[in-house]
Amino acid sequence: MHLTYFWLDIGTLLFPLLLSFDRKVAFWKSWKYLFPAMFTVALFFLVWDYFFTVWGVWGFTHKYLLGIFAGPLPLEEIAFFLVVPYACVFVYECLRIYFPSDPFRRVYPWLNWLFLLLCLLALGFYHDRLYTSVTALFLAGTLAAHIFIFKSRYMGYFYLAWIICIVPMLIVNGVLTSLPVVWYNDTQNIGFRVGTIPFEDFFYNMLCMLMNVGIFEMLRRRKQKSVSLPAEPASA
Repeated sequence: MHLTYFWLDIGTLLFPLLLSFDRKVAFWKSWKYLFPAMFTVALFFLVWDYFFTVWGVWGFTHKYLLGIFAGPLPLEEIAFFLVVPYACVFVYECLRIYFPSDPFRRVYPWLNWLFLLLCLLALGFYHDRLYTSVTALFLAGTLAAHIFIFKSRYMGYFYLAWIICIVPMLIVNGVLTSLPVVWYNDTQNIGFRVGTIPFEDFFYNMLCMLMNVGIFEMLRRRKQKSVSLPAEPASA
């Protein structure tokens, strides 16, 4: 039994959790929006994770794990889809609080189209690679929903948070893929890596983060609208 993946999960969660009680951000007050988002998105990704593990798209080296499994998925992998979104949405919320004016407000529409185009190109050129094509398909669909349906105005904060989160991602995923705790079948991705991290991981992370932020914001705004509605006049 080795605790490598376990400690990476703990390290990812520790500081965002402790700083959640900071008076200015008070992230704990947003848990009622965050937790439903986290569990919903985690369920989606765990189903995806299950099939990709069974199909051999990726897998896990048991000597770096606690040894507790739910089917083919180790406990640490299940926790990963909770602790990473928590940390990422925390960064997003800090940016919203500390920068009331969106630093990327003029840039994010272009970034929306850039990443949507990259997804479509990936689907066109790598449709036979499962990791590449499935990630590109879901990310393209999610981006299209934010562009055309929801017309999301918070995407500038999202992209800035995603860029910031790349730094800890390089550390965590770097350890996971270098030992490797998680191995990848390169016949199912484009074969290009940043260090030891498959290039697709950056867009997989973007998709997971965007789905969490999207549901988080939807629940928060729904609550705000219900609070701002005028009360029904009392009957005579």
